[in-house]
Amino acid sequence: MTFHRNPIRGSRGMAVAPHSLASQSALAILREGGNAIEAMIAAAATIAVAYPHMNSIGGDSFWLIARPNEAPRGLEACGAAAGAASIECYREAGLTSIPFRGGLAANTVAGTVSGWSAARTWSREVLGGRMPLSRLLADAIGYARDGVPVTHSQATCVAAKAGELSGIAGFSETFLADGVPLPGARFRQPRLAATLKQLAEAGLDDFYQGDLARSIARDLAAVGSPLSLKDLSDHRALWKEPLALAHSRGVVYNMPPPTQGLVSLQILGQLDRLLDSGMDATGAPFVHACVEATKQAFLARDRHITDPAFMDVDPRDLLTPAWLDAAATRIRPDQALPWGQGLGPADTVWMGVIDGDGVAVSFIQSIYHEFGSGIVLPASGINWQNRGCSFSLDPAARNPLMPGRKPFHTLNPALARLADGRTLVYGNMGGDGQPQSQSAVFSRIVHFGMNPQAAIDAPRWLLGRTWGQTTDTLKLEARFPQATCDALRALGHEVELLKPYDETMGHAGAIVLQANGLYEGGFDPRSDGAVAAW
Repeated sequence: MTFHRNPIRGSRGMAVAPHSLASQSALAILREGGNAIEAMIAAAATIAVAYPHMNSIGGDSFWLIARPNEAPRGLEACGAAAGAASIECYREAGLTSIPFRGGLAANTVAGTVSGWSAARTWSREVLGGRMPLSRLLADAIGYARDGVPVTHSQATCVAAKAGELSGIAGFSETFLADGVPLPGARFRQPRLAATLKQLAEAGLDDFYQGDLARSIARDLAAVGSPLSLKDLSDHRALWKEPLALAHSRGVVYNMPPPTQGLVSLQILGQLDRLLDSGMDATGAPFVHACVEATKQAFLARDRHITDPAFMDVDPRDLLTPAWLDAAATRIRPDQALPWGQGLGPADTVWMGVIDGDGVAVSFIQSIYHEFGSGIVLPASGINWQNRGCSFSLDPAARNPLMPGRKPFHTLNPALARLADGRTLVYGNMGGDGQPQSQSAVFSRIVHFGMNPQAAIDAPRWLLGRTWGQTTDTLKLEARFPQATCDALRALGHEVELLKPYDETMGHAGAIVLQANGLYEGGFDPRSDGAVAAW
């Protein structure tokens, strides 16, 4: 099957996001002389307003930044568990697991604004960025104050979750003020507009150490969260050395633990050993190889990945040629290996920007489940994440809850420097689906030679579960050839067919900076996104 979707092309810079307003915010900054970091901050603020079911300034984020002729940098902007968050406290409350919703689910600091701040400081010191913060947040402030059109994705998500979330503090007042919204209705967030305006005027650190921090801490305490003002003031975003995979086509980068960036690289490392030139990009041998490589990587993930301060192995040891050789050898081309249980849902946005100087940013921002904890703080209008519900109340588990510990993150932005001179930023949202869609998009661009739009448009698969899904089947979009579906079933996969373009597959995106300095980009038609270029 051949896909001929044309990519978006540009010559001076490019941005991609799963909401078109965010792409346009980024492009506006580039056109006004801003750099990729500044453009991404603007996009991140806009999409927090325009795609509120997927992300929020009450969530976490991760950055991969590559400047030409320099080693890429990683920025970890994820918060740790509250100082008062202990297994004993939850057990004393009669709980056997951490709730998905409500105050006790809001047990980790929201780190994303600290990431904006750290990235902006680096931009000013290293790239000479001079765009005022008031300009970077201007679009988001306007959209929150004056309103944005509700997307079909948001409307569907609110309708699906209204019963579960309507009783959570602040949710109904924010997202159900006029009942379940219809696509195209105007959605205003005046409290969030005032909060973003305060950040623009007082500085981003106000979120953690200023008047806004005090407001946040008061409101979190009132809804039963264990987070305190000290937890906020102690938080810092951290610069990290990315993990690197030596690939036959170049070097691929991703974030280290506590993210599952290792998983994405392990899948690509195995596929580097399994794919051959005769495969079809929608054929059963290719999908089978990707799925089986995913199983090997998920086994390593569930055995090892946690807060790096508590890991018993160096993640780089799980990317060596010996490890990848052994994992690829365990894969049978004629039979699917048994598969257990996935991690569950996640809601996220991935976005990419590459500016005219070749500075490339791969960025991801999340509140974990749809609407996170469901809590919307009354004074600030911030929807707080529930990333900490991924902790276990079993002290012997791989990710047990304890004060100051960072939770496991499905988030992982990706970036590659290819041997042919191209730079590729790419990513996807959606829990277990993130590394799987990354393997599809990367392989279709790099191995099969597809342009980024065709690679993203082509039908995808997902092993396990992600947002809105509770089964662990191998899910295929209905556009796969019938022969592919039949062959995968014959190999032993439990195949479940979804819609032709199904949001279960997440929202992918990619930008390729060609060796000649020109740009190609692709956005996901499953989203409300766009590529913006000039």
